Amino acid sequence: MNETTGRSILVTGASSGIGWATSLDLAAGGWRVFAAVRKEADADRLREGSSGRITAIIMDVVDYESVGRGVKEVEELLGGAGLDALFNNAGISVQGPMEIIPIEMFESQMRVNVYGSLFVSQAFLPLLRRARGRIVFMSSESGRITLPLVGPYSASKFALEAVANALRVELRRFGVKVSLVEAATVKTPMWEKIDTTTEKLFSCLSPEAKDLYMEELDTLRFFPRRQAELGIPMEKVVRVIGRVLEDPRPKARYLVGWEARALVYTYSILPTRLVDLVAGRLVRSLGKWM
Repeated sequence: MNETTGRSILVTGASSGIGWATSLDLAAGGWRVFAAVRKEADADRLREGSSGRITAIIMDVVDYESVGRGVKEVEELLGGAGLDALFNNAGISVQGPMEIIPIEMFESQMRVNVYGSLFVSQAFLPLLRRARGRIVFMSSESGRITLPLVGPYSASKFALEAVANALRVELRRFGVKVSLVEAATVKTPMWEKIDTTTEKLFSCLSPEAKDLYMEELDTLRFFPRRQAELGIPMEKVVRVIGRVLEDPRPKARYLVGWEARALVYTYSILPTRLVDLVAGRLVRSLGKWM
């Protein structure tokens, strides 16, 4: 059992990447961290990595029954106290041309990034309201702008931003604060999962679809990993998350990384037709340069 005292937080998607790093950072800073993971092996690694300071909760954000069990477990461990914060971090990235993306893959994208985050928020809000806590959603610049081949992921982040925006206003009278962290490309293990998802996409496409989007698919094979190699360090995002949790008056959204700032600014000042033209030509030619 976690023996730390002070403020409490539930972190979803804590088995790797930003969720893992944030859990360890907060636990080291005195937070009582409940880290949601799907596998017992990941729970064991978290306990070992934190010297027992983290309480692992077996919970899958798209398994609503497991979320319910997670709420009961956290509530019992808190012993009548409220939950000070929820970091909705669990997410996946599905990429590919919108015309040919299998609808099942698109549904999976929305189910994890949107439905899961909303349901976890709904389930833990009684505990958050008790502590007048806060909710932080892990978003992206893709929740503000849409680039070619990233349509499924961007759609989920646009929807997530709408969820957060509505909750921020609706929960204000209860003293529950809501913020979004909109990060640029981050160097995380998630990119290995994207490779697997991309291979799944290729394996189910018809020859006609592959021929129709040959240049875009060539780009999709190589560019995401190359982009990840140039991504911002995970530690930078973790520091911002810590700042959001500490700020007595947190902002509605926090843009993190030069890429995110540059893209959002560019899209805000240039004509849409010009941006569309450049983005379309660029995405079809990147595969030839890789």
